Amino acid sequence: MTGSSEDFAPHPHIGGRTAALRALTAWRGAAVGAPRVVVVTGGSGSGRSRLLTGFLMLCDPEYRKQLPLDEMDPSTVPPELPAPAVPAPEELTAAQVLWLLADHYELNATSVEGVYAELAALEEPVTVVVPDVDRAGPVRAAGEPARLVREVLAPLAATETVRLLAEVPRPLAAELAGGLPSGTVQVIDLDEPAWADPEGLVLHAQAALDPRFGAPELPFTVDPAARLALGTAIGRRAGTSPLVVQLAVNCVLMAPEGFDPDDERFLPTSVSEALDLHAGRLGADPRTLRLLLAPLALAEAGGIPVQLWARLASAVAERDMSQELAGGMLLAAPFVQPEEQDTEDGGRTLLRLLHPALADEIRAGLPGVAAAQTQIAMALLEAVPEQDWGKADPYVRDHIAGHTLEAGLLPQLLTDPALFVHADPVPLRAAIEAVPTEELGAPARTYLRTAPLLTRTQAPVLLRAALLETAFVEDGLPEYAEAIRGRLGLELPWQTLWSLPLSGVTAVTVGSLPGPDGSATPVAVLVVPAGTPGARPVGASGDPAVLVHGLVEPGHLGDADPEQILRPSEEERAAAPLGLSRGADYLRVWERADRTVVAALISDTPFTAADLSLDGVLLLATERGAKALRIHATGAELAS
Repeated sequence: MTGSSEDFAPHPHIGGRTAALRALTAWRGAAVGAPRVVVVTGGSGSGRSRLLTGFLMLCDPEYRKQLPLDEMDPSTVPPELPAPAVPAPEELTAAQVLWLLADHYELNATSVEGVYAELAALEEPVTVVVPDVDRAGPVRAAGEPARLVREVLAPLAATETVRLLAEVPRPLAAELAGGLPSGTVQVIDLDEPAWADPEGLVLHAQAALDPRFGAPELPFTVDPAARLALGTAIGRRAGTSPLVVQLAVNCVLMAPEGFDPDDERFLPTSVSEALDLHAGRLGADPRTLRLLLAPLALAEAGGIPVQLWARLASAVAERDMSQELAGGMLLAAPFVQPEEQDTEDGGRTLLRLLHPALADEIRAGLPGVAAAQTQIAMALLEAVPEQDWGKADPYVRDHIAGHTLEAGLLPQLLTDPALFVHADPVPLRAAIEAVPTEELGAPARTYLRTAPLLTRTQAPVLLRAALLETAFVEDGLPEYAEAIRGRLGLELPWQTLWSLPLSGVTAVTVGSLPGPDGSATPVAVLVVPAGTPGARPVGASGDPAVLVHGLVEPGHLGDADPEQILRPSEEERAAAPLGLSRGADYLRVWERADRTVVAALISDTPFTAADLSLDGVLLLATERGAKALRIHATGAELAS
């Protein structure tokens, strides 16, 4: 049975899908013979997301109160249980999805392996629903859906204590299900006859045409007989695709002039036909419509800002499309979804396609996706005011990496430290990680090494700049560190004076080395393993050695006698204007007068030692080495 029984009310959100709802209900209730893992799949636009959304309404204890459960088929209503975990993956990496799950169950794991081990050790099974796998990832071209399936869903599905429901694109669904023992998994392909819902499509079309539900009053919407006949025809022509139903209705209602409800030639049977028939009915070239929509099909994240649409459409078409866009809003409107976004400056409108299947269709029709992305990337670069990334539109700044990745040009973009500082590190990191390491230049490799710190801490621009300044010095790229200090107009909380790639530094001390003329040279004293080049043995053979290094001016002072070095007294330290606090992975420098934090330094490797000179030079060591930073007391805005 594929539709709702005449004796029961349909699900108010889904309006059908009885067979699929019955299977999901059996899974949720762990009925005898029900699989532990269910994979919902189908072509793009087949209604996968709608089905899971409707089912999750039934699984939420609060939302259930708003549904007519007593009137619905009992076999489609799951038992009342605590809501399942739903780590929604849209725009997230596979790792982020896994840690969402770990947070939901309050696991103590500190590693990926630990998450699965703790789940496997649970006494009671846990229920996990993962919708919209196809929308995973902050960068579309990085292949995050496949990574999510292989690195998260497959291990979850193999964990006996996990009952998993996932909505997955068809190729990945076959891969996920193919790795599980027979009887463990059930695949619900919504395009197959057993799960298709032709009656539901007709009901969907008829409801969408009804003025009671928001449709405009037109001859074929106010007349019940005409409305039912048109809805039946739209549903029949759409095959198994709710998306085609939605597009057909949108096109008819947004441009009803000249539409003949009795002429089924203008009712689409596919997404492609919906585009072409709508353009033809409005007297436009279907290619023009596709070119107008191409920037939205190639867009990243939530869509492109409306003010960039004409520029990017012209870039893809390689001719001025502003006139076509100005007169083509009715042409494009059935396929576009505007979204208002709040910003620090007020708000702006983003435009995205109504469904990913539209993007797939338009992309497939382009002569070359990489070539189109190249044109878009060049247009985005031209849209940066004065080539200052600090003034760039947030979409340009944060998502140009995704466009250049698909164009095959990302390594060439990764030479500007200003982009590293100003771009959102989550999509930038994801894009760079999708490039083979051997194709990346040294600055990009430094960024990639530092990016986990930036994303983990959600570091603001100033802290990103400071951490990258230090990282460039550490990696022997002083010109990039100098560019951050000098070109970006930012008041950094510190300047990295030098960095030494040393392992095994166990203690550091600041001091001064008296000169014969009465002067004193500030020095850093590092306790290092015996045999470290330039270090001076102390004590018996095999004991730690001491390396004396200039504190402000880099350079080994190998002949310096550690016994001659003067260290600040406790009284002098207590009277110094700055104080130091240290944790395992953070250091804070603060003004003693009012306890204001002027610099907060974090590290991806534990700090092993730290000291602060009386005039504000921070000497520190990690597992990677030692370095000195001159603290600027103007960095109070970094307090955290």
